[in-house]
Amino acid sequence: MTTPSTSLRAATGADGTRRTTQIFCASTLYGAATLAAAIDSDLFGPADRRLLLVSNNSAAPELSPAFDTSPGFTQLRDRFDDVLSWNEAISPFHPSGWGPRPDDQPLWERHLRLLWDLGDDRVELAVESIQVNPALALCQIFDGAPVDVYADGLMSYGPTRFKIDPLVGTRIRRALHLDLVPGLKPLLLTEFAVEPKVVPTEAFLKVLAQLTAICDELPVIHEPALLLGQYLSALGILTPEEEEDLHVRMLKGAVSLGHRRVVFKPHPSAPARWSQALEKEAENLGADLMVLDTPVLAEAVYQRMQPALVVGCFSTALLTASALYGLPVARTGTGILLERLTPYENSNRVPVTIVDALLPDLADHAAVAEQRRGMDAEGLTELIRAVGYAMQSKIYPNLRPAAEQYLGTRLDQYTWRYFKRRRLTSLALPGGVPSQLAFIPRNATVRRMARHARSLRRAVGR
Repeated sequence: MTTPSTSLRAATGADGTRRTTQIFCASTLYGAATLAAAIDSDLFGPADRRLLLVSNNSAAPELSPAFDTSPGFTQLRDRFDDVLSWNEAISPFHPSGWGPRPDDQPLWERHLRLLWDLGDDRVELAVESIQVNPALALCQIFDGAPVDVYADGLMSYGPTRFKIDPLVGTRIRRALHLDLVPGLKPLLLTEFAVEPKVVPTEAFLKVLAQLTAICDELPVIHEPALLLGQYLSALGILTPEEEEDLHVRMLKGAVSLGHRRVVFKPHPSAPARWSQALEKEAENLGADLMVLDTPVLAEAVYQRMQPALVVGCFSTALLTASALYGLPVARTGTGILLERLTPYENSNRVPVTIVDALLPDLADHAAVAEQRRGMDAEGLTELIRAVGYAMQSKIYPNLRPAAEQYLGTRLDQYTWRYFKRRRLTSLALPGGVPSQLAFIPRNATVRRMARHARSLRRAVGR
């Protein structure tokens, strides 16, 4: 980690103008690669200095090295003049849990300007996940700085998770994102009229190719089926046993499609016993399984192995495989997640919805073989706008007509999975229970009478 001097630099350049310093905040190698692609594509204006601010958001940062210590980072380093640590700057606080108190914000700005040798520079920020810390904390400290938000995942297609203070939201200039779902426009930050801007796919693939070039530790396996683990039990969505069973179903599904060479890429934090269960199941199925314990991006595996099939639940890597690399993909387990995600506004809902609505089900062999898509871009756009309004109706009141139109005309046995009747009822949307009947689900006598009526109907039918 580079530590700049604490002496103040001159506040003006050779031509007498105020210096500009761009600060890019990243917590993952994938995010840093997205920033590198955006810089290579001239999506950021000229600057006197560019700083990469690394934030290690893992539960125990002391035990998990930050991404800038990984071998692949050396290929990204030359885009930045200095690499700084957010964890060190705010120690002993955790990046995800700390934010400055309003009265302390000027003190923190003065401290960081001294620590990072910013002087009186004009600061520009590029951050991810603007709704939460550390991005929000950084924007609050540098309260006059213009902000660019970049998103490398599917959450950018959904609504903003929380209502953002206008003092922050009105400073956001652009929402940079990868074109993971062609034809689908992100909802993120549209409440502030922020226009999305696509990071060119060619530039991103070029950066990923540079990262892959030094991954000599990756084994050479030709066209295997690649299984992607996500560690959903850590989010409380599935139990550890259910997630272990999900991985086994991925393996069985891949083998049933004729794949005998299988690679499993577990989540870095997942317990080792899950791999052991998969190895035992692979032996029973007669499949050749390799567990990839090398901490590399899934995209590096795509380029090195050219998988014949990529299987996952709702990982963003499924869409990078499909949209950016043209690889066959299949999803499984999305149905139970749509049921389990709570509350309804859970930010994972839109990624799960996109994957479920777009990609073929692993159990549908014909759909996987033909790479049959569930919805076109127009249908998916209408669905996401309706789901987005149901998730954040107060932030996006302008989406209500679109939601009413969709729910009034498109609800069927398939699309119902994306909505909850209770949620629709609370918003007085089509598909909800009419207000005059809303007492029925909570009335024990009415429920008992309904059960009795159903039993009589079945008896008459026999």
